[in-house]
Amino acid sequence: MTRIAIIAGSTRPNRNARAVAEWVHEQASGRDDAQFELVDIADQGLPLLDEPVPPAMGQYAHEHTRAWARKVASYDGFVFVTPEYNHSVPAALKNAVDYLYAEWNNKSIGFVSYGSAGGTRAVEAWRLIAAELQMADVRAQVVLPFGSEFGEDLAFTPTGAAAEALTEVLDQVLAWAGALRSLRD
Repeated sequence: MTRIAIIAGSTRPNRNARAVAEWVHEQASGRDDAQFELVDIADQGLPLLDEPVPPAMGQYAHEHTRAWARKVASYDGFVFVTPEYNHSVPAALKNAVDYLYAEWNNKSIGFVSYGSAGGTRAVEAWRLIAAELQMADVRAQVVLPFGSEFGEDLAFTPTGAAAEALTEVLDQVLAWAGALRSLRD
């Protein structure tokens, strides 16, 4: 069965990434066309990139990198739950991505983004990164602006439109994960 990781992409204290990722996972778990797993980068124990050789060489010196590589390699596609920090991607998630190369190749990726502008600028940056990693990024995305999808205390309160957009993202991630299977094999 197709395996999709929903990656909570922030390690910041009092972050929204975990709540949003749990919502994505809850919505996805109602489907029977794939297995979905929530992966929180805060739980991965990855320091600032400390591998001595470029990840494209696949020569991982540290056990934390090898464990992360095994985890990422086990999935057919990904949904990144990404905040937008300073008009771009969060450093912690970028660091986690930069540890690996081949493990990301020929897999699909979709985005659920949030922030003052809904995280759209972060997703635009992620699309360039995904292309370099030979990933197929899907067109659909979920945009969660603080003004409409979060309460005054920034508690996540998704709307029905967000749920509809998420269904489209998941449909496309699964379709592309299947289409890329022969390349991964």
